[in-house]
Amino acid sequence: MKPYDYLVVGSGLYGSVFAYKAHKAQKRVLVLEKREHIGGNIYCTDIDGIHVHTYGAHIFHTSNKEVWDFVHKFVEFNRYTNCPVANYKGKLFNLPFNMNTFYQLWGVKTPTEAMAVIAKQREESGIKNPSNLEEQAISLVGKDIYEILIKDYTEKQWGRKCSELPAFIIQRLPVRFTFDNNYFNDSYQGIPIGGYNKLIKGLLDNIEVKTNVDFSENRDYWNSVADNIVFTGKIDEFYSYCLGKLEYRTVRFETEVLECQNYQGNAVVNYTSHTEPYTRVIEHKHFEPENPAWESNKTVISKEYSAEWHEGSEPFYPVNDKKNTSLYQKYKEMANQETNVMFGGRLAEYRYYDMDDVIEKALKDSEKIK
Repeated sequence: MKPYDYLVVGSGLYGSVFAYKAHKAQKRVLVLEKREHIGGNIYCTDIDGIHVHTYGAHIFHTSNKEVWDFVHKFVEFNRYTNCPVANYKGKLFNLPFNMNTFYQLWGVKTPTEAMAVIAKQREESGIKNPSNLEEQAISLVGKDIYEILIKDYTEKQWGRKCSELPAFIIQRLPVRFTFDNNYFNDSYQGIPIGGYNKLIKGLLDNIEVKTNVDFSENRDYWNSVADNIVFTGKIDEFYSYCLGKLEYRTVRFETEVLECQNYQGNAVVNYTSHTEPYTRVIEHKHFEPENPAWESNKTVISKEYSAEWHEGSEPFYPVNDKKNTSLYQKYKEMANQETNVMFGGRLAEYRYYDMDDVIEKALKDSEKIK
C-alpha cells in the first residue's frame, strides 16, 4: 500500500481546497509546494502589521453563495469594495466606465448624453466586424475611452500592440450608465480579516505539507508515494515540454515602505499611459481599514510591471491566442488519457480563474474522491 491516497502538487486555492475535501473524506493527503510558503499567489507578507498581497491585489468577489459560505468556515471577511481609479497623465478617472468617468471625460451629466457620445464615436469608427482588440474596444466604447483608459494600459499588460491582440480578450467591457464606482456586480465581496494566509492555513489544518519541494525534480519518487496525483502546476511542465512551451505573462513587483499614513487614498490606482512603465500601484493597507496598522504613520505600496514570462519568473497569465490555445489542447488530450492524475487550476488548465471560480471548480472536482 502506498503511504498516501492523494499527492497534491501546489498549495494555491485549487490544491488547498481539494486537499481539504480529501482530508475530510478520511483520505491520506500530502501537499507539495515549490515555494517556501503555502498559499500560491494569494499569500500575504506581514510588513509593519500590514498584510501585503505579495503577488498582486486579490479581491474576493462572488455571486455563488455556496462558495461564499465555504470560505467563511475558515475566516471572516470585511466589506471592502473594489473602486479602482485610473491615472492618465496626471488626470484621474473612475473605473469601471460609468457616469463619473463620462463626466470626467466629456462633462456629460445624464445617461442619455453619455450614450449619445459613445454612439457617435462608434458610428464614426466605421468598424462593423472587429478583427483585433483595438477595433473591438472602439466598437464597444468609442475612441476616447479606448485611447485614454484602454490602449496603453493593455499594451503594457500584454507587451503587444492592441492591433496585434485578438478581439476576444476584450469582448465584454463593464460600461455602466450610473454613478456606481463598485467594480464588481457580484452579490458578495470582501477581504479576509487578517489576510489570505488565514484562509489557506484553515484549509490545510492537520494536513501534511512539504514546502521548498519541486515535484518535477524527483518525479519518479513522488509518483510512487500516492495512488492519485492532483497537479496544479504548468501542464506543459508536467509533460516535460514534449510538445513545446506554452506562453505566459508575468508580473514584477517593486514594493516600498513609505513614511506616511496614506499615500494615494485608494487601494488600486491604474496608470493607463505609457508615461509610467508600471501598470498600477497598490496601497495594501486600504484593503483592511479595520486593521490597527491603518493608524500607523507607515504604508506599503507595490508597483506592478508586466513582462514576458521566462524561466525563473512566475507565470501569471496564460496568453490565450490561437497558437497557445492549440498547443494547450494537445496537452489536454494527453491529460485526458491519465487514469490517476487530475489537473486543476490556472496553470494546469491554462486559463485565468477568479478566486471564486477556482474554489467552485475544486469543490466540484473533489466530488470524484472515492
